[in-house]
Amino acid sequence: MDVLSVTPLLLLLSFLGCCAGQDLLPPGPVEGILGKSVTLKTLVDKPVYDFIIWNYSDGTEQTNVATTSKAGVKVNDPYKGRVTVNQTNGYLYLDGLLDSDRGDYSINIISAEEGTKTGEIHLRVLVPVSGVTIKSSLPEAIEHNSTVVLTCAATGSDLKFAWLMGTTAIVADGKRITLKQEALSSSLTITGVLRTDLPAPVTCTATNSLESKKSAPFSLIVHYGPDEVSITPPNPPKFLRSKSNFSLSCASISSPPATFSWYHGQKMMEVAGPVLTLEVIEKYKLGLAVEEYTCSATNAKTQRVGSSPAVSFAVMEAVSGAKVSGPMSILIAGNSSANLSCAAAAGSVQSTSWKKGGAAVSAGSRLVFSADMSSLLISPLMKEDNGVFTCMLTNPINTDSASYTMLVNYGPEAAMVSGESAVEVETKVVLTCSAASVPPANFTWKFNGTKTDVKAAVYQIEAARYKNTGTYTCEAHNAVTGMTSSHTHILSVKEEGELEEGLSDGAIAGIVIAVLVALGAAIGLIMYCRQKVPVESPY
Repeated sequence: MDVLSVTPLLLLLSFLGCCAGQDLLPPGPVEGILGKSVTLKTLVDKPVYDFIIWNYSDGTEQTNVATTSKAGVKVNDPYKGRVTVNQTNGYLYLDGLLDSDRGDYSINIISAEEGTKTGEIHLRVLVPVSGVTIKSSLPEAIEHNSTVVLTCAATGSDLKFAWLMGTTAIVADGKRITLKQEALSSSLTITGVLRTDLPAPVTCTATNSLESKKSAPFSLIVHYGPDEVSITPPNPPKFLRSKSNFSLSCASISSPPATFSWYHGQKMMEVAGPVLTLEVIEKYKLGLAVEEYTCSATNAKTQRVGSSPAVSFAVMEAVSGAKVSGPMSILIAGNSSANLSCAAAAGSVQSTSWKKGGAAVSAGSRLVFSADMSSLLISPLMKEDNGVFTCMLTNPINTDSASYTMLVNYGPEAAMVSGESAVEVETKVVLTCSAASVPPANFTWKFNGTKTDVKAAVYQIEAARYKNTGTYTCEAHNAVTGMTSSHTHILSVKEEGELEEGLSDGAIAGIVIAVLVALGAAIGLIMYCRQKVPVESPY
């Protein structure tokens, strides 16, 4: 008998005398994706049946889907090519799901032995998740000013949306950041957006019970700044050396990068960029006095402007080419005076000081400085003024110096002769004459008032004779000062051995003193001992 020919009878039997067999199918509903497949599973394993009948109902009428018997499976025309039934457990496999497939599916297991069992389950056909995209209400945002709405839209059934930044879920705070869910979209609203709100790309995930799709990453561009504007170095020297390698750098955190302007006082300079060089400052003839320089940063997107703290300095030329001018004539102690003048070829001199031989020169009765210390008058010159005078010219940038060697002629001062006063015959005699003098003195010698041929500081006799006994006079003469000084020395030539046998007056005096000291010590000792020895009384 054709199964289909008895279908009306089977449908009738399924309603008559059937058992309450709701445990044939799971609770449901069952969900499937439009265009894909779904399996309606039973809860029985190898049921005993004569027929297994699957029916579909859209709520108004019921349609047979497929009937299974020992002879095989018969699929109704609307389902042919899309439906199969497992003859062992009764599973219904439905492929190429259509929107019209949604509804209630019932199963009837009919057995002559066990009667009829029935079950029912609802099938939901879900539209697949697709087209997940994020769109922004603004192409670019301005920090603190903009309110940005990011909308995630998708197609599908029963969608739920989640926002992620990296792997971290974005959570609404209900104040600045809010989330609104709709059937096919989700909106993330950020009021007064901050650069820290979405520092990394965000994604949106649209999900239903069967599928999940993620959007492409979206990066929110937030323009901000300029933040605090700073100048480096923040504390430059008060005075800068002219033509030195110095510059000011301006910086500020900003997106997009800020543009920079420089100000001298309140006046904008014709300089663009984050660096202001000393070369430019000098080009515009600035820096002649201690003045302020500031930098401003401008963000073209935010339309905000920030200004740096001011830095102050002046540009000064270094002192160079120092020179000391002094007298060119011959200087004589006690008669001459000297005027020393110090000046620089370039640079601004702010202070002048003098040293002589490393020690500071101070004003005195003979030393007088000009008001600005640039010149020094010494009158009269003395021999102590000989030496190197150094002038130091200083400004806040550097110190330059120059020296002058002072040559003061003097003397000769008192001449002195050193040497033996008495020698034995045939003994070598060396007499040396000295006298302080600039320039060094010329020496001549006289013997007993008569000039000799000796014109040196040393008068030498290789082997003394008795005739060498007499008076030797040394004369020291300074050709520049025209002065002469002299000293007389008496030499006595003795017989051989005479100086060894006799004692000099000094030696004799020494012996006498030694004898007297010894005698006094002896007398003192005797008196001390007598005081210590007791004397017996005669009475």
